[in-house]
Amino acid sequence: MSRFIMILKGVLCAYILNILFLVIYAAILAHTSVSESTMPTVIFIINLLGIFISTSITSIKIKENGMKYGAIIGAIYIITLYLIGSLSGIGLSLTSYAISTIIFNILIGMTGGIVGVNLVKN
Repeated sequence: MSRFIMILKGVLCAYILNILFLVIYAAILAHTSVSESTMPTVIFIINLLGIFISTSITSIKIKENGMKYGAIIGAIYIITLYLIGSLSGIGLSLTSYAISTIIFNILIGMTGGIVGVNLVKN
């Protein structure tokens, strides 16, 4: 049960980090001449960065199976995000972009998990 709680905390951490990074990015957009055309790329990078950091932190705490738990956190994060988006009226469409985003989030979660476990071992 404690690993389940750790996974939920990892997903929550990813959302908190992404909100923090998005607020920083919004401030940069509002107060500089950065173009809004950068939004899709920056938001994609922010999602990946938030998942990487949160899965690394979670794997440091769990201390084993970083790849597995990172993949789980990445999958839960992105699937929840897509479900929330579909409920809010944005719609749920599994385009090639959506599928690649899901795959990248899971892969980055796995990578963050591996890094976290290896930080503990070293």
